[in-house]
Amino acid sequence: MDDANPLVVGGPEPPFIGRLQARGHFGIKCGLENIQELLKGLGHPDQGYPVVLIAGTNGKGSTGAFLARMLQAAGLKVGWTTSPHLADVTERIWVEGAPIRQEALDRLLGEAFAIEARASLQATYFELMIAAALSAFRESRVDIALVEVGMGGRWDATNATDPILSVLTTVGLDHQQYLGDTREAIAREKLCTARDGRPLVLGPALDPDWIRPLLSCEPTLHPAPGLGAVELHWDHSRVQGRRVGLAGRHQLDNLATAFEVLRRLRAQGFAIPEEHLWPSVAEVQWPGRLWKAPDLEGVWMDGAHNPDGASVLADHALACGVRPHLFVGSMGDKDLRGVARELQRMGPRSVTFVQGAEPRYATAPALREAWNLEAPLLTLPQAAAQLRAPSDVPRLITGSLYLLGDLLRELGIQPF
Repeated sequence: MDDANPLVVGGPEPPFIGRLQARGHFGIKCGLENIQELLKGLGHPDQGYPVVLIAGTNGKGSTGAFLARMLQAAGLKVGWTTSPHLADVTERIWVEGAPIRQEALDRLLGEAFAIEARASLQATYFELMIAAALSAFRESRVDIALVEVGMGGRWDATNATDPILSVLTTVGLDHQQYLGDTREAIAREKLCTARDGRPLVLGPALDPDWIRPLLSCEPTLHPAPGLGAVELHWDHSRVQGRRVGLAGRHQLDNLATAFEVLRRLRAQGFAIPEEHLWPSVAEVQWPGRLWKAPDLEGVWMDGAHNPDGASVLADHALACGVRPHLFVGSMGDKDLRGVARELQRMGPRSVTFVQGAEPRYATAPALREAWNLEAPLLTLPQAAAQLRAPSDVPRLITGSLYLLGDLLRELGIQPF
């Protein structure tokens, strides 16, 4: 981290952040007019650096984490915007490996709110955050910006950028009320982030022959090849003897995707030497993705919130012979039955439901029906008290990144 950079380091929450929170985090708005007007009023900050646009149902954040760390190791100044956050909104905007500081975020949000007022707009939470992120990257003079799509792609605020390269990590069933009920319909929405004649990197699980008919433009397709022989451990993996900091076979797919992005960037003239890449991969941590919570004994957190995410988590537990105590909480609009079906495959030693105060949380009756199980229900303070107690068996909290964030705040743990 550069101590002279005005965009990083912590501080007290300034006023525009509270105004942002009042907009709410959820939903989708058809049309890019708002974000286009915001960017125009801000002087088109997105045009000051090359953009890599990362879409996908699962794996966007982890792919971005691998890319950010490897590009920094290669000597590039990297901006990265990701969502959602766990404990603090500043986690959504990263510059040179650190979250933006609150004072800087507040100032940039103030500029976006001023443009909104002058243009008589009503922007969403996400549109304002993306405007602030793109402005932060211009101010920091980044060499490259990694921009993670929020939901879908076609109408996502990030799609107002003009990426030199797009990425599609995975396609699964999530947000069907906004994106469609089939993988094909969801893929079409996400593939709108591709651009004619420019590279589109596909995660290893995506078949180019399935993708091509779903495209509305003609990018060059670059499927990510596998990484070769691997060893799986509960808390890390090894690829040909080299350590990978993020655990799970699915993270090896995300790493393979990141390496293919690097190959495409090299082809466009970026100097990315090999020698520092694998040491940086070993150091990658991404809280909330099969992450050991600090200062707690045997507590692991994973934000799996849809059946595909739950499936890879269960596969990893089975592959490693781990049968944890499960603590599960979800948002009520998710596929509770699908998540339960997958998580039950790991044969947990016990299941405990957790419900936060927000009305969007799934209720105890909904969770018990989905799991067909009369498991106990804990509030956030009750769950935090149990997790502080020692245990000889791993405890795994999962079902929602929002649950993880609420629990971290209750426990007083800063993830970054």
